[in-house]
Amino acid sequence: MSVRTAGPSRSDLVADTALALLAERGMRGLTHRAVDEAAALPQGSTSNLARTRQALLELAVRRLADREARVLALHEMPDPAAGTGSLADALALAAHRALTNNRALTLARYELALEATRRPELRAFFDATGARFRDQLTTLVTGMGSTDPARHTLSLIAWADGLMFSCVAGSFGADTPSLEEVRAGLRELLAGMLGG
Repeated sequence: MSVRTAGPSRSDLVADTALALLAERGMRGLTHRAVDEAAALPQGSTSNLARTRQALLELAVRRLADREARVLALHEMPDPAAGTGSLADALALAAHRALTNNRALTLARYELALEATRRPELRAFFDATGARFRDQLTTLVTGMGSTDPARHTLSLIAWADGLMFSCVAGSFGADTPSLEEVRAGLRELLAGMLGG
């Protein structure tokens, strides 16, 4: 498996390859040597960039956050004045992208999230990189009149994460919901929380 990216940096290549290996082989399949081989880099290249396993994992988490920001299209999130229908549309599109064209990236995220439960130093790093989306979503639901923005944000993220996990790694792995099905679920959830 050779992974090449449009990005010019070796750091991006190493991180993208690490993410691909995590999705394909799991945490045990991620080694410095495996990254070198999969990326067609000279032996020792990954170690020169990320000396320790922790450094390699942090590099992967940073790249995951950058790539997921594009998948989630944070810049496409609606203005709160647009209403809950617009938020449901934007969140449905983001979740559907994660389930379809970015399925391997989503699987790599779950591998890293599980590893972070065993490594406190990675947990802090993982949580900090994920705060971007959580904070933006909290701002959106607050602007839409949420009476409990923290709880509503948690509910939305838990719903989306549950859907993605079930369809990528769980018991619904063979069933990818359509964009309209994801949208319908989000509209029901948002209507219960925010009305409209």
